[in-house]
Amino acid sequence: MDFLNDWMAEHLPDAFTDDPAVITDFADQVMTAAEKQGLSRRDISEEVGSVFQVILEAIQNRSGRRYYSSRWG
Repeated sequence: MDFLNDWMAEHLPDAFTDDPAVITDFADQVMTAAEKQGLSRRDISEEVGSVFQVILEAIQNRSGRRYYSSRWG
């Protein structure tokens, strides 16, 4: 999902975090940004499942400024 990957590249910190409160805040921010772009929460959830889990995996598995999650291809 390009929107999610692009958003994470711009907004996630360079430092690793696994703090649930921080990741929950990022998940809320990305969903708000998606809605402003006309993407529904339901569409994103159907595409990637848990946005929280995607962000956590992406932080753990980032390569440069691109983020990767097993939840999308």
